[in-house]
Amino acid sequence: MTWFRNRHILQQIALIYGVILTGAAALNYVPGVQDENGLCFGVFALDPFDDLLHVASALWAFSAGWISIRAARLFLTIFGALYLGDGAVGFLTAYGYLDFGIFRYTLEAIDLSVQRVLANLPHIALGGYALWAGVFLARRDR
Repeated sequence: MTWFRNRHILQQIALIYGVILTGAAALNYVPGVQDENGLCFGVFALDPFDDLLHVASALWAFSAGWISIRAARLFLTIFGALYLGDGAVGFLTAYGYLDFGIFRYTLEAIDLSVQRVLANLPHIALGGYALWAGVFLARRDR
């Protein structure tokens, strides 16, 4: 783990995002995670396109964390903005844009239900923290 501790904090965060996103891609393949309706944790559905998106994001995160501080900052900023926006759009319409859901399905009205919040919370939380780290944590470190 020395190779991890010797990395800059932004690189460490990017590497952790790589692990989280790999876990998200694996959710469909872990027994017991999906319910009888195909919903992960009974809250949201993941299709192969979502898995591909998570794998691509994980590879980007791992690469950025390994390459340089600048690459990690760029990943955190861009990824954060995209995922935060996707979570916000998903909260408002029930579908995000990263998986083209807003183009494939009929949009729904704003819903303040616990399920809608929980379904979009991962993208809002991960995106928000990544954007904060990429912008503000990077500034503090200059």
